[in-house]
Amino acid sequence: MDDRTPALPESLEIVRGAWERLSPLVIDHDAAANNRIVTLSRSNPAHAAFDMMRTKLLGLLRENKWTSVAITSPTPACGKTCIAVNLAFSLANQRDCRTVLVDLDLRRPQIGKTLAIKNPGSVENFLKGDAGLRETFLRYGDNLAIAANRQATHFAAELLHSPAAARSLREMRQEIRPDVILYDLPPMLSADDVLAFLPNVDAVILVAASDHSTLKEVDVCDQSLREKTNVIGVVLNKSPYSQEQYGY
Repeated sequence: MDDRTPALPESLEIVRGAWERLSPLVIDHDAAANNRIVTLSRSNPAHAAFDMMRTKLLGLLRENKWTSVAITSPTPACGKTCIAVNLAFSLANQRDCRTVLVDLDLRRPQIGKTLAIKNPGSVENFLKGDAGLRETFLRYGDNLAIAANRQATHFAAELLHSPAAARSLREMRQEIRPDVILYDLPPMLSADDVLAFLPNVDAVILVAASDHSTLKEVDVCDQSLREKTNVIGVVLNKSPYSQEQYGY
């Protein structure tokens, strides 16, 4: 019996090679746990909520043939980065799904801090075309790539709206062909960065914080987003209330 791995089509071999050339991401599990990243070890029952979100998201993306999803919030301190990172690792547990997470909160990047990544690349240089995938993205396992960001960018909206940024992201999609791209964007009401970048995404998730976000803020953001793109839904974060745990 021939137990050799079947040869992949040339295009898929190229994609796999592009993934394998990315440097591996070394995770500080203690730092991740302290920052409420529960989908890495999945020992915390809270990971189930993100798995449900993942399943619903994948269904919508496949149904509509979408790929890219922006994650934003009305104001700072809503926990959007925590949601984005947890969702990314939940998607990574779906072995047939290649996922990319990009920190585009250029004024206040947080993904690198959340995961305690040492010496992350410069997303600014990547968007300008001055750095490639290998200088910017780190690979976790075989199907998750993360572009953290080491420094803030002063003119973020202009960069996000630039043809160079659109070209760099288009080339990234062509080279590693992710099934899902998550963009962690800044809060909507703090600057015009989100509106500048929306033409590059298929859909958006809005994260609101219980006892922090107001209904007016959520309504204003929801209406603005719906005028520009597809709103998948609103995630209520930091809620003190939870349903009874379900399990066996």
